[in-house]
Amino acid sequence: MDAVRASYDAVARRYAMEVSDELPDKYVDRALYAAFAELAAAACARGLPVADVGCGPGHVTAHLAALGLPVRGIDLSPGMVDVARRDNPGLAFEVGDLTALPVPAGAWAGAVVSYSIIHLDAAGRRAAFAELARAVVPLGWVLICFHVSRHDQEVGSHLRLERWWDHDVDLTINFLDPSQVADELDGAGFTVMARTERAPWPLVEAPTRRALLLAQRRGEAAG
Repeated sequence: MDAVRASYDAVARRYAMEVSDELPDKYVDRALYAAFAELAAAACARGLPVADVGCGPGHVTAHLAALGLPVRGIDLSPGMVDVARRDNPGLAFEVGDLTALPVPAGAWAGAVVSYSIIHLDAAGRRAAFAELARAVVPLGWVLICFHVSRHDQEVGSHLRLERWWDHDVDLTINFLDPSQVADELDGAGFTVMARTERAPWPLVEAPTRRALLLAQRRGEAAG
């Protein structure tokens, strides 16, 4: 993940300029964030926060906070965390790896993972989902968002990026099969309760087909 970290460090400030104001026009995503917030609220009432894992510049973190959730942002890139702290004073952000989360078991009521798994291969995703299952309490919730395809990228293909916004980067973007990701979540102990696939929103975001999976951690709630 060193190359991923260095790549996002390089583009952090430009990335924030490009994406931080996109949520008002992403209606489907906001509807699912609202559903996640409502579902996670019971565990949050017991004193547990939710996490925005792969938070980037913190715009989703701030949106979850505006929905009334106690939330913390985590990102692999120190550069992204610096930008998130700059742009969202008063919210908590820290550096952390999705495959080795810096929290004890059962620390979170839920987690949103927006486009953070796209740089992971199958083994990396299994490790990430196992970590989410460890960090999220039984009956807690996760919302996983990812790219599915593009006009020139079919499901299951990979795109290498070496230049991004005039910066040298070393990134592989994986276009993922929603059924495969759902199976991987199931294997980690989550039950997918809702699966949404959508077209790209014109003039708002990169032109990729996307999927959002809302899943519940299996098990028995404490107490």
